[in-house]
Amino acid sequence: MITQTLYIYTETPLHAGAGSGLSSIDLPIQRERTTQYPMIQGSGIKGKLRASLEGDRESLTPEAREMVDIVFGPPSTSGTHSDHAGALIAGDARLLLFPVRSLNGVFAYTTSYDILSRFRRDIERAQTGSTVDWDIPPALTEQVLVAEKNDVSTDNTIVLEEFSFEVKADPQITKIAKWIASHALPDLGTAYWPEKIKSSLVILPNDVFRDFALYATEVITRVRIDRLKKTVETGALWTEENLPTDTLLYVPLYANKARKKDSRIDEQQVLAQIATLSNRYLQLGGDETVGRGIVRIRVN
Repeated sequence: MITQTLYIYTETPLHAGAGSGLSSIDLPIQRERTTQYPMIQGSGIKGKLRASLEGDRESLTPEAREMVDIVFGPPSTSGTHSDHAGALIAGDARLLLFPVRSLNGVFAYTTSYDILSRFRRDIERAQTGSTVDWDIPPALTEQVLVAEKNDVSTDNTIVLEEFSFEVKADPQITKIAKWIASHALPDLGTAYWPEKIKSSLVILPNDVFRDFALYATEVITRVRIDRLKKTVETGALWTEENLPTDTLLYVPLYANKARKKDSRIDEQQVLAQIATLSNRYLQLGGDETVGRGIVRIRVN
């Protein structure tokens, strides 16, 4: 088994729904049970990757159709079982950077010690035991960490949403920001976005970050209009939660040799199929017809 990482950058708000909610939000997003961090289930990621590679299945050559089936498994036929499983394993999309409104610099890319620790564990496993070139600073509970040169703090203070925090500049934050900009950020067309990460990365205490991830998402109110009366239809007023634009997530990908009998497709060839999607646009989650869920991806 070999591994790689898929990075997902949201260019429009993304609604990966969890069904009806019990809170004030009618349609919440998917979240991890223990941490309450936003996430996207791996089944949805894998389905979108298949749809992007497969396109119109009937228009594919027999060889291309066979490769899709090797990577993802043959399509299910009603009442029967598939001949073999797919060779690709897609994990859940986990949070890496979460944008939060900032008094300076428009917004900050926030993360936490917990998020970075999990990411480093996942990325080192994905790179088969190799290490990244940065370390996570010791956790602080009263201060937030920023890069040595940043656009989000003034006079050792940063204001995120309506909360003020004392900041501490740390050279490791500069290294982490440069690594993310170089290795995780998809090609967004200009140099502005890598530079934005380098100047706007903020490491928050774990509890503070969790609260922002819980309460600083984008919540919109939607209605459905009666076409004849031009008024809201009965019961057609609801609230919907979205991951905000400029969120960065990552997905661990694992590849096995082809499970199809007599096939010689190996793990590298399986991941090479996914790599063809790198730096392309995909649409994830619901509300496709109103422009939600447009993301740019990178496989690394």
